[in-house]
Amino acid sequence: MRIEKTKAIKLRRQGHSYNEISRRLSVPKSTLSGWLGRIQLSDKAQKRIAQRVASGSLRGLLKRNRNQTHLAIERMKKTRAESSREIKKLSQHDLKLLGIALYWAEGYKRVQVINGRARTHHPVALSNSDPRLVAIYLRFLREVCEVEDKNIHAEIRMFEHMNRVSILNFWRRLTKLSVHNFSKVYYGVSKSSQGKRPFNRLPYGTIAIRVNNTHLFHTIMGWIEGAAQLDGRP
Repeated sequence: MRIEKTKAIKLRRQGHSYNEISRRLSVPKSTLSGWLGRIQLSDKAQKRIAQRVASGSLRGLLKRNRNQTHLAIERMKKTRAESSREIKKLSQHDLKLLGIALYWAEGYKRVQVINGRARTHHPVALSNSDPRLVAIYLRFLREVCEVEDKNIHAEIRMFEHMNRVSILNFWRRLTKLSVHNFSKVYYGVSKSSQGKRPFNRLPYGTIAIRVNNTHLFHTIMGWIEGAAQLDGRP
C-alpha cells in the first residue's frame, strides 16, 4: 500500500484529479481523500485540475444534451406515429370538410374588382409547395367537386437552380395530370414569399392549381361561410 500511496501523492502534485488517480491505481477515492487531503498543490497543478474539472463538466453537459436530444426525437417519433394511426380512411364527408378547410386557408377567395366593378368570372385556385397538401386538395376537386381532369390547370413556380424537366415530371406524377394541363413554368418566388423561407425549404417549388368555374368558386365560398357559422357560439 505504501507504493500506491507514494504514486498517488506524486500524481496529485502533478495536478491529477482523484478520479484519474483512482482509475490509474485502482484505489478508492475515499482512501485517496485520506492520503491526499492535506497536500499543498502548486499553481500549475491547481490549474490543471481546474481545467480537467471544466472539461469534464463540458463533456458531461454535451453528453446530457445529446441524450436529451435523442430522447426528444424518440418522443416526437412515437407521438407522431400514434397520432398518425388515429386518422383512418377519409369518408366523402371528411374529404369535403378537409377540402373546405384547405381552401379557406390557402385558396384564392378575393372577388376581383376592375374599374370599380366586381368581375363576374372567378376561378377556383390554390397555390402551395407541400405535395401532400396538393394531393389531398386534388382529391377534393375530383371526388367532392366532381371536376374532370381536363378542366384542371396547373402552373409551376421554381427557383433558377432547379431543373425544369425534373420538377415538371415530379408534379405530373403527383397530380396524375397530363403535360397539357400544365400551362406555365415560372422562375423565382412570389413577392409574398421573398425573404421568408430559404429556397431549400421548397425542394419542388410551388404549384398553382386552377379550375375556371365561377359556379364552383361561389359554391366553395358558400361552404366556407357555412363552416364559419359553426364556431360554437349560441
